[in-house]
Amino acid sequence: MNTTRRQFLALAAGSAALATAGAPAQAARTKTSARIVIIGAGAAGTAIANRLSNNLDGARLTIIDARKRHLYQPGFTLIAAGLKSPAYSTSATSDWLPRDITWIEEAAAEIDPEAKAVTTAGGQRVDYDYLIVAPGLKLDWDAIEGFSLDRVGENGLGALYASPEHAAKTWAAMNAFTDKGGTALFTRPATEMKCAGAPLKYTFLTDDYMRRKGTRGTSKVIYAAHNKTLFSVPIVDEKAKLLFRDRDFETRHDHMLKAIDADRRIATFATPDGDTEIGYDFTNVIPPMRAPDAVRNSALPWADKWTDQGWVEVDKATLRHNRYPEVFAIGDVAGVPKGKTAASVKWQVPVAADQLIAQINGTETDAAYNGYTSCPLITRVGRAILIEFDYENNLTPSFPGVISPLEELWISWLMKEIALKPTYNAMLRGRA
Repeated sequence: MNTTRRQFLALAAGSAALATAGAPAQAARTKTSARIVIIGAGAAGTAIANRLSNNLDGARLTIIDARKRHLYQPGFTLIAAGLKSPAYSTSATSDWLPRDITWIEEAAAEIDPEAKAVTTAGGQRVDYDYLIVAPGLKLDWDAIEGFSLDRVGENGLGALYASPEHAAKTWAAMNAFTDKGGTALFTRPATEMKCAGAPLKYTFLTDDYMRRKGTRGTSKVIYAAHNKTLFSVPIVDEKAKLLFRDRDFETRHDHMLKAIDADRRIATFATPDGDTEIGYDFTNVIPPMRAPDAVRNSALPWADKWTDQGWVEVDKATLRHNRYPEVFAIGDVAGVPKGKTAASVKWQVPVAADQLIAQINGTETDAAYNGYTSCPLITRVGRAILIEFDYENNLTPSFPGVISPLEELWISWLMKEIALKPTYNAMLRGRA
């Protein structure tokens, strides 16, 4: 058996193990009549809803979310690379929710942790004994002057984060651009963001398509970084800088996007030396990211950090609120140093569920989240680096001996393209 086949089989076995890791044990279910409200029916909210449904007997579970569609967001980059259709990332929210949950199909408008109540956009008051805050985050497009989602796909303008449909429009713009070449401009916001590797991925993918089409030699790739780094983990940052030099990307540090002129194809950045303009033929806009307004305007966010973003003040290990012990936050909205990825959700959900159940039982648990985050960093079509790390920036490889950290590998590409979605779906069902 050759090495590639052995690696593939090992990956398949490892992926199956990951898909069932942390599955609910067949222990006695905890009996309780607790009212548990979950804000958000995305990856984190749905996963913990199913896990609690599997482990609690008699709990009154309510989920609050107006979104009819469930979006598999790790697929957006593949859609924007022309490798998947929008349907790949789209399913019905109702398909994933447990049968014993009450789904209020409205957005949360107000959260009052003193009164232990949530008010929906339609004015309905929902009281709780325990609250799990998991609404995801808000893409703050309004923070970029002149930008309009209506223009995505036209005149070299992309915005793959917006939706599966916008990712497809971004692909149309990128595909047309790479046919001819020119100046490609990439950025990331200065706020915390989900999947911090996504800006790098799309830079690499655009470069790869130009090379495949023979237009790279007459083109320029500019990456406008928000600070002095490309990635928050130092060893990964060094690897990214090495790849950028190898691919002849031009990096401009301390640039924060503030405006777009879609007609003139000019982006304006705030820099330490004042505003500066960069012209482009193609760009992928990634906006600042913040907690949803209902969270930001409540008493739940940190008061002394991320004050412009509103992430929920939780203990980074237990994911329990520091001031309101019956409140937990998981997923993108959690105010922890790492963890705005679907892979992080996979490891956060069992911790929050175990902590909540222990609290119901009047016991304690040593379940703790160590900051695990994973990013399959695509470096070209068919190659990726599987980056896994924790709060301390330690690399934490799941497949030692099969996938070498910091190496561009086909096997890591398969993790992104093939293995990740089944694991994600198992997570949604509360089985991972």
